[in-house]
Amino acid sequence: MNKTVLITGSSRGIGKETALYLAQKGYDIVLHCNQNISKAEETAVEIEKSGQKTRILQFNVSDRKQCRNVITDDIEKNGIYYGVVLNAGISRDNVFPAMEDSEWDDVLNTNLGGFYNVLKPVIMPMISNRIKGRIITLSSISGLAGNRGQVNYSASKAGIIGATKALALELAKRGITVNCVAPGVIDTDMTKDLPVDELKKMIPMKRLGSAHDVAGTINFLLSEDASYITGQVISVNGGLYL
Repeated sequence: MNKTVLITGSSRGIGKETALYLAQKGYDIVLHCNQNISKAEETAVEIEKSGQKTRILQFNVSDRKQCRNVITDDIEKNGIYYGVVLNAGISRDNVFPAMEDSEWDDVLNTNLGGFYNVLKPVIMPMISNRIKGRIITLSSISGLAGNRGQVNYSASKAGIIGATKALALELAKRGITVNCVAPGVIDTDMTKDLPVDELKKMIPMKRLGSAHDVAGTINFLLSEDASYITGQVISVNGGLYL
């Protein structure tokens, strides 16, 4: 197949699981991390064991200049990607009256700003090379339904949905699909401190989702079978609607 996919935030959690899953499906993987390079290197070793090529990019998705420089340099050296999975994100939960300016700015600049900062250097090379590529964004059930203590996070994830739908319209005639995956409560480091037993009672399937569940959905959206699907939001949440 020889198709390369850039996955942001792929040193742990959903991003790491997606990288390993896609490598097993025959994709070459461009890993990304901000600070935790050792974790990314561990993931790279696992990918190479599967027989796929991989490399690591290190940058802060909220830093526009850094994103542009690193991504542009990588494309010039190694060629344009077939797919981009925008997984990197943060949360800074707090009730709105007590929310600090930095908690709002950091989340919006990373989660929503990262959409622009990462994709801006990618889109024109993808178009110029006539790549019928795939762009997959990660939103959240919080972006669809809102959640207490997450006004900042919900705003960023809802913004990603709107941006995804608009970009899908712009790129459809190029054969580039743009879709969004909105996970529910997924069993990762980000949810380890949540009241799991109470959450399970709210989820119709009575279990937390796994990173593998999300990775499988991303794999489908990257495939040729999904070539006529664009501008969509696919919820991976066990039937949970807050």
